[in-house]
Amino acid sequence: MKKLKIEIYEPYFFIFFGLFHMHRIWAILDRESYASFWINIMNKKGLFYYTLMGILATLCISGIITFIKNIHHNYWWRWIYIFGGSYVLFDLFAIVTGLDFWKQLLLAMFNTEAGYWNILWTPFIILGCATFILGVTLLKKRRIINFN
Repeated sequence: MKKLKIEIYEPYFFIFFGLFHMHRIWAILDRESYASFWINIMNKKGLFYYTLMGILATLCISGIITFIKNIHHNYWWRWIYIFGGSYVLFDLFAIVTGLDFWKQLLLAMFNTEAGYWNILWTPFIILGCATFILGVTLLKKRRIINFN
């Protein structure tokens, strides 16, 4: 039986995505500056934008490759790479190529006048907290599993 390993980047994948989602606490605290910041980033497409897109894409592709390499003996949380990673890659593709329906969706998401604002952003924050906790848990587990 093959010993399962947690790859070195895997805990950091979840920690990074957790922090990325948790930053949306800012959206609850200050709608206007949060929406303005991200709309500006998406419209200008500068160094920060491409660096962030590159990090997100690289992590998602790495996760999907890890899932495929371990197809017959994966941990349960590696399914997140397939579903979450595929969604993020589509999101990045839709933003970079300027798909009209996606642009309209994003503008609706950043509508600070919307009554659904907190209902929209709160699940992202909760998802971020859960993902961050998973990453920290995997970091601890990796030390036990990989070095015993």
